[in-house]
Amino acid sequence: QVHLVESGGGVVQTGGSLRLSCAASGRVFSSYGMGWFRQAPGKEREFVPAISVRGGTTKDADSVKVRFIISRDNDKNTLNLQLNSLKPNDTAVYYCAAPRQADMVPEPVPAAYDFWGHGTQVAVSS
Repeated sequence: QVHLVESGGGVVQTGGSLRLSCAASGRVFSSYGMGWFRQAPGKEREFVPAISVRGGTTKDADSVKVRFIISRDNDKNTLNLQLNSLKPNDTAVYYCAAPRQADMVPEPVPAAYDFWGHGTQVAVSS
């Protein structure tokens, strides 16, 4: 069973930064693409970025391109998300996610991912 645990959320002012992490266990982390999603109150879960097994390919949502940077450390089984230039509409619960299939970056929709963490809250004040 894949186990994902997010951390690093918090409250930050507009323009600030946060670094989220996701600790993965339960299978060979380096064999799977990974992704981040977020969900604001009353809204659907939204794709943020995704990354390939070796970090060479990423997909980014237009709303966060340049501001958010996804990375991974396969030696530490950790997925990271650097959030920069934060805006109030970035406020959401952020989730890391993993697919069942190895060696691929899934489509940027929640249904393409099979395993999810419980999320970490990010709140951006104006």
